[in-house]
Amino acid sequence: MRVGDRWYRTIWLDDDGWSVLIIDQTALPGELVVLRLTEVEQVAEAIRTMRVRGAPLIGVAAAYGVALALRSDPGDEALRGGVGMLAATRPTAVNLHWALERVDRELRRLEPEARGAAAYHLAGAMADEDVATCQRIGEHGERLIRACWEALGHGRPMEVLTHCNAGWLAAVDWGTALAPIYRAHDAGIPLHVWVDETRPRNQGLLTEWELARHGVPRTVVVDNAGGHLMRTGRVDLCLVGTDRTTRTGDVANKIGTYLKALAAHDNGVPFYVAAPSSSIDWQLTDGAAIPIEERGGGELGLGADVPVANPAFDVTPGRLITGLVTERGVAAATAAGLATLFPERYS
Repeated sequence: MRVGDRWYRTIWLDDDGWSVLIIDQTALPGELVVLRLTEVEQVAEAIRTMRVRGAPLIGVAAAYGVALALRSDPGDEALRGGVGMLAATRPTAVNLHWALERVDRELRRLEPEARGAAAYHLAGAMADEDVATCQRIGEHGERLIRACWEALGHGRPMEVLTHCNAGWLAAVDWGTALAPIYRAHDAGIPLHVWVDETRPRNQGLLTEWELARHGVPRTVVVDNAGGHLMRTGRVDLCLVGTDRTTRTGDVANKIGTYLKALAAHDNGVPFYVAAPSSSIDWQLTDGAAIPIEERGGGELGLGADVPVANPAFDVTPGRLITGLVTERGVAAATAAGLATLFPERYS
């Protein structure tokens, strides 16, 4: 995506060919800061503190972290240690574990001396795959937005509500839930986006920052305004991302998503989830089994002496979801629906 006079991905290699550059998302929206990471410990810290965040990006960052871990020691212990360190950073986003399992499986079959170059190649391939996946989600989601806008009779702009940040900052480029919005805007469909501020760290402000640079009309609202907007007829479509989706269509996303889905269901507003297949946990059948990350009270600006519960995610059951927008198309949020697009996972 374009920021100022240059194009960025969220993660890329430095000119030295081995150190990893990231956009420090904790500095946004105030300042664009690029950090250089040279050790696996720095990658783990960046994921844990949300300097890099968003399920797709976390997975790619972890793959680059393993590559850094193997630069000085490509042996089995170093591989096992790097994978274990990165896996312990955040529990909810399944992309992290999907990426690490893939990296571990493919590197372990190689001789140690071949692992370093292979790790970098694999991380780069995963980054490119993520961009392509998000582009396809954007294509399928744009058709949804266009159909909804045409059903309105073209009399006014399309009103879309999104929650948290599922844009290019949460992926390598384009994003998941924002990719359809970018494509629809570029195609000339008039739309306006309601942007929930979203805890933790007010990540909706990252969405506002992105949309502003793309020229998309938007308004930031406090998290709890979504139900009011829907009840008063000011939302035509909800479109959010996911950190983990079960094979039966339950969705774990940023805390507050469940409340938006309830309000959408009560007011007849379509509620869609942009779900790349890398965010689907193909082994899990019940959203209640998804581990929910608890963040510290410091992110709320409270002292250590204040009792705080700060869950970062909640689970929306598939029955409240109109559809899942994947890179292969749109499916009902059910096992049968997903099986139509990913039959190999249900055979």
